[in-house]
Amino acid sequence: MPATRPRILYVTDLAYPARGRRYCDEDIFLTSRLREEFDLALCHPRDAAALMDGFDAVVVRNSGPVLGYLDAYEEFRARALATGTPVYNPLTGRGDMAGKQYLLDLTDAGLPVIPTVGRPEDLHRLPRAERYVVKPRLGADSHGLRIVPAAEASAPAVGDVGDVGDVLVQPYVDFVYEVSFYFVDQDFQYALHAPDPAARWRLEPYRPTSADLDFARRFVAWNTLGHGIQRVDACRAPDGKLLLVELEDLNPYLSLDALDDATRDAFVAATTASLHRFLRASGVVRG
Repeated sequence: MPATRPRILYVTDLAYPARGRRYCDEDIFLTSRLREEFDLALCHPRDAAALMDGFDAVVVRNSGPVLGYLDAYEEFRARALATGTPVYNPLTGRGDMAGKQYLLDLTDAGLPVIPTVGRPEDLHRLPRAERYVVKPRLGADSHGLRIVPAAEASAPAVGDVGDVGDVLVQPYVDFVYEVSFYFVDQDFQYALHAPDPAARWRLEPYRPTSADLDFARRFVAWNTLGHGIQRVDACRAPDGKLLLVELEDLNPYLSLDALDDATRDAFVAATTASLHRFLRASGVVRG
């Protein structure tokens, strides 16, 4: 048990060239605030497994798509599970943390998600579309994503994905806009939306309706994470309904720069309180 403040290893790739975002700015800001209550050190995701033994817990933040360092990520997961090192978000997530299989599971369960199949021979199960989206199961940040015409959404074309592994296929949805809902420990914090579908990360504050929040909370509840930060990404379909795009539970970018000071401060306070609860539940601190 630590005699002083908890020691946190904060995993981030400060140099990752995210499209339309600056990971480094967000993590520099967030760590500057978390340092008020925790002893922090930052490291690249490739170094996490080697360094984690010197800390009470690991916080995974803007670490980039795991396809870029898959061997290191698998080593980190295996070591954390073997040693019982607390990891925030906990490694039990059922969303993007475990790959994109959840899109298939949610489709089969009839939940409001963009219909998804995992085999070319199952394309007949999808609504007919002029174009289809092909994405790797372990992808993130649009890595390996392709949009193909219907004529190419066949076994050879879908299977030919180079080094990105197995893929999923979805009909291309000509949505009105995208909207993201941000949660800490299953508690809603704020929502942001991209009014222009061509500018995904040009975000503005969004005031969700009660129906919007019911939609987002349904997926957060499905994920059953007791602690951590989650982002529910959805699109507004032409018929006005929301459809799930992604359930980000590994390292969701938070777009803190799009918030006003009060909302940003409230999020930091919620995250700080969540980390304290998580450390107590993990036995790292008493109280």
